[in-house]
Amino acid sequence: MGMSGGGGSGGVQSEINVTPMVDIMLVLLIIFMVVTPFLQQGITVAYPKQMTNPDVDPRIIKESSVVISIPNDGEYYLGKKKIQKEELSDKVDTMLKAIKNEQDRIVYIKSGIGVSYGDVVNVINEVRKLGVDKIGLVADKRKGGQVAAKPTS
Repeated sequence: MGMSGGGGSGGVQSEINVTPMVDIMLVLLIIFMVVTPFLQQGITVAYPKQMTNPDVDPRIIKESSVVISIPNDGEYYLGKKKIQKEELSDKVDTMLKAIKNEQDRIVYIKSGIGVSYGDVVNVINEVRKLGVDKIGLVADKRKGGQVAAKPTS
C-alpha cells in the first residue's frame, strides 16, 4: 500500500527544464555587456547623419579671391602663379590689403591628396599670422567633381 502509486508521480517528465539554460544566457549577456566597452579602440566620434556636399562658395571663382593651391609637397601656387613658400605670406598680405570688403577677406586653401598634413598646417598658420579669421578648405564634391569650399572661422 505505501510503496506503489502514492501521492507523487515518480515517472519520467516529458518537459524540458529551461531554467539552467536561461541562467547561462543571462550570465553570458552580463559578461558581454561588461566587456564590450573595453573592446572599442580610439575615441568615439558622432558622425553626421547625412553626408551632404557643402555649397559652392561663389566668391572662390572671383579673380580677386585669394586661393592658395598645394598640388604636391613643397609646391605652392597663389591663384595660377607658382610662388616660393617664403613669398607666400607677403603676397597673400598684399592681396588681402587690396580687398576692401571685410566679408570677402577669405583665403581658400586647396591641397592635393598626396600633400603632407604638415604643409597644409604651415600654410594655415602663415595665413592666421596675417590676421585672417576666415579660411576656406576646398574639397571635391562627392558627385559631379565640382570644387566646393566652405569657410571656417
